[in-house]
Amino acid sequence: MICSTLRRVGHVHIYLVRKASGVSKGHHQQTVGSRPAASEFAAQGASGNVLELLGKSYPQDNYSNLSRKVLSRVGRNLHNQQHHPLWLIKERVKEHFYQQYVGRFGTPLFSVYDDLSPVVTTWQNFDSLLIPADHPSRKKGDNYYVNGTHMLRAHTSAHQWDLLHAGLDAFLVVGDVYRRDQIDSQHYPVFHQLEGVRLFSKHELFTGIKDGESLQLFEQSSRSACKQETHTMEATKLVEFDLKQTLARLVTHLFGDGLDIRWVDCYFPFTHPSFEMEINFHGEWLEVLGCGVMEQQLVNSAGAQDQIGWAFGLGLERLAMILYDIPDIRLFWSEDERFLKQFRVSDINQKVKFQPLSKYPAVINDISFWLPSENYTENDFYDLVRTIGGDLVEKVELIDKFEHPKINGFRLKQP
Repeated sequence: MICSTLRRVGHVHIYLVRKASGVSKGHHQQTVGSRPAASEFAAQGASGNVLELLGKSYPQDNYSNLSRKVLSRVGRNLHNQQHHPLWLIKERVKEHFYQQYVGRFGTPLFSVYDDLSPVVTTWQNFDSLLIPADHPSRKKGDNYYVNGTHMLRAHTSAHQWDLLHAGLDAFLVVGDVYRRDQIDSQHYPVFHQLEGVRLFSKHELFTGIKDGESLQLFEQSSRSACKQETHTMEATKLVEFDLKQTLARLVTHLFGDGLDIRWVDCYFPFTHPSFEMEINFHGEWLEVLGCGVMEQQLVNSAGAQDQIGWAFGLGLERLAMILYDIPDIRLFWSEDERFLKQFRVSDINQKVKFQPLSKYPAVINDISFWLPSENYTENDFYDLVRTIGGDLVEKVELIDKFEHPKINGFRLKQP
């Protein structure tokens, strides 16, 4: 018997007992342990069923794993609800880009897309971004699949290729994204991202640079930690400099002057080199966004082969929790007037400090039940908890595991 103990705060201590494959199928097993219980609370697809979502019909198959809880969040678009804290962050970022980056005719350089459908193809979400077929980020246990070919986007980057292919070279995308995740105050299966992309032609990148006429965007060399094989070092460093300056100005606009910033090298499949930005806020280093020089293979495949560019992505909840001192990510879904009215400000740049709604202590509960030995991931359980307990559940924490050393299972005594 494998016994997993999880602590749920919202609170609840939960003891999970997973059946090993050697357990016989008896009456008690079917009552408390088999998988059908989970399917009662999730939109588990079966061949022949059809899911109606945002005005379209999608056939269901064995990849379909949308829970009722997650489906209830599709179309809420918190980032477009006026005076919602996520809307405030979006509007502040949008205002900054509109004011700081102006095109040749006095119009904003960056286009903004904040109403694109969250239902995308797996090609858009993965293949267009050069994510390998065997990459762990594709796992069914980590994503919400509508069926084998469609899913709820796991990032706003799913729209990058389409917008580049349409001829855009500077844009922001804002939207809700979906990932199966643990339950705590920092994680929720639905959150909101803001993505930025900018491309440069040779003329745009090298204008104003000494001897810029002789510099090139591309070359054939070898890939290193500093550059891609098709980019010149000069082009890479200029794009990287522009990216970091752009983002430094953005966070200064959001958090104020005198902010300490540091850059940490990281890895993303669709950018190289790649970085995470961390800021020192109230004496603590916090990661606020990821970014990098776009993979040229992605840019080329979208039809912009004579340009080079950068991309970044940030979480709106992450910024709002820091800026407004919101302690729990579940609060963003609250319809409590006491929460919402705190963000009805006349100026989107006005400082707001969240005031707690309740001072009652958390309640901790213990629950024990059987889990199947196969086709189970921890995220299956988290979805079940969210479907039944809703946003009352603040945290679920694994605190212990046990497997019987001899029988590798637990046999129930028949009556």
